[in-house]
Amino acid sequence: MYQDLLDKKKILAVIGLGYVGLPIALEFAKKIKVIGFDINAERIDMMRNKIDPSQELEAADFEGCDIEFTNDLDVLRRANFYIVAVPTPVDEHNVPDLVPVTRASETIGKVIKKGDYVVYESTVYPGCTEEDCVPIIENLSGLKMITDYKIGYSPERINPGDKEHTISTIVKVVSGCCEESLNTIAKVYELVVKAGVHRASSIKVAEAAKIIENTQRDLNIALMNELSIIFDKMNINTYEVLEAAGTKWNFLKFQPGLVGGHCIGVDPYYLTYKSKKLGYNSQVILAGRFINDAMAGYVARKILQNIIQTNGNVKDAKVLVMGATFKENVSDIRNSKVADVVKELQAFSLNVDVTDPYAKSEELKHEYGFELIPEPGTDYDAVLITVPHDAYKKLDDNYFASISKEHAMVADLKGIYRNKITSRKYWSL
Repeated sequence: MYQDLLDKKKILAVIGLGYVGLPIALEFAKKIKVIGFDINAERIDMMRNKIDPSQELEAADFEGCDIEFTNDLDVLRRANFYIVAVPTPVDEHNVPDLVPVTRASETIGKVIKKGDYVVYESTVYPGCTEEDCVPIIENLSGLKMITDYKIGYSPERINPGDKEHTISTIVKVVSGCCEESLNTIAKVYELVVKAGVHRASSIKVAEAAKIIENTQRDLNIALMNELSIIFDKMNINTYEVLEAAGTKWNFLKFQPGLVGGHCIGVDPYYLTYKSKKLGYNSQVILAGRFINDAMAGYVARKILQNIIQTNGNVKDAKVLVMGATFKENVSDIRNSKVADVVKELQAFSLNVDVTDPYAKSEELKHEYGFELIPEPGTDYDAVLITVPHDAYKKLDDNYFASISKEHAMVADLKGIYRNKITSRKYWSL
């Protein structure tokens, strides 16, 4: 398989061309022949014109790539090595939504041939690849794992907006259903991952490794959020405490904040879901999730409290929310907890305006029911900076004075204006 891919006698296909799949497909396409498959015809047309729908890649990143973009199963059927990179979200009850990954498995079941390889990159709970995906493939194809085709798991480690830690510079965890598949999958990924690969002992180990990477970060951020609530009651600044504690060599430098996106705020639920099915109810992991999910309400209440104390007329009060994406310097709004803050503020009958230099107004309207305003007003009772975009870091005390009333509060969740706001009341997590 490896040599045939290298000689372009066989083709690698990536199923799902979002912020994970497209960079992988293009990286491989610099070395071997690739089919990029996505069910969204509009996105396929954009990529054929060297436009990344996720706005992460430039047109130059498409240059020199041997890749064919398609949503046609007949084209996909020509591939021999399939990589699945579809999203794995949770539903409104925080239950894993496996529809994208099961549909991708159905697609593979319709096109797979004897001797083919399938590697999943989508984040799932340990056991999902072999217990949920493999039966779908085999029911539709009539093929048997190991005997007729090989399967593996290699968790994605794409970090949106990060130009330093890319697919080629991050060690890739790989796994396979047998020794032969592990060696082949490792060699294929070594084509594009300069940092090298780590060979996990089993598919379940690789699945679990991905889950705990983000669960660990979630729990550490939850601790920082809980500390920020405690320190706020003590009238001390959390960031000053963290700065002081950070002088110790082994102190882990996490910060409080809203935990959104499609990794840290989602992945732990996959682990606790599987744990519950096995008869164990997680305590520490879910406690961290509870704290982080509650931060939007906590922030909204702090703003409401200040407005009541200084203005009193809540229905006429105006709040400006700066930042709507799930993290800084990206356009991605999926699972943005800023939307939860906006919803909480509106529930208090406050008038809320939202700005963001990266987000698209139509996407916010479709996903969350609110739009961006072209320019901020000049009479806000509170200004909330939720996402530390680079464009916001250039703003100063005079700017906030120009857009807000004298009694207004500047709520700076990530502490980027600490010791810089003097004309207005300042608060941060």
